[in-house]
This record gives sequence, C-alpha cells and structure tokens, in this order.
Amino acid sequence: MYEYELYRSTSAELIRRADAEREIGRARRARRAARRTGRRDPEGQVRQGDCSRFAPAA
Repeated sequence: MYEYELYRSTSAELIRRADAEREIGRARRARRAARRTGRRDPEGQVRQGDCSRFAPAA
C-alpha cells in the first residue's frame, strides 16, 4: 500500500510540474504575440537613414 501512495504522490507532483511548464510556455507565447502585434510590419522593422555605417565606394 505504501508503494501505491508513493506512486500517486510522485505522479501528482509530475503532473503539477508539467502544468507549470505549460503555463510558462503559454505566457511566453502570449508575450511574444503581444510584441508582434505592436509592430507596423509583421516581418519586422527595417532601419532607414543609417548610411554612415558603410564607407564610401572608391
């Protein structure tokens, strides 16, 4: 009987951990989606006007 209770306790703990990991993943995906919706372009922002980055052609 003791082994069965130990098994149930361990099983319940693993289920709790899995639920916590799933919740963390959902929160990450939600934050990532929220950041994406705030942008103008879904493919990302392109820098404009930063011509000083390259040396002039010879």
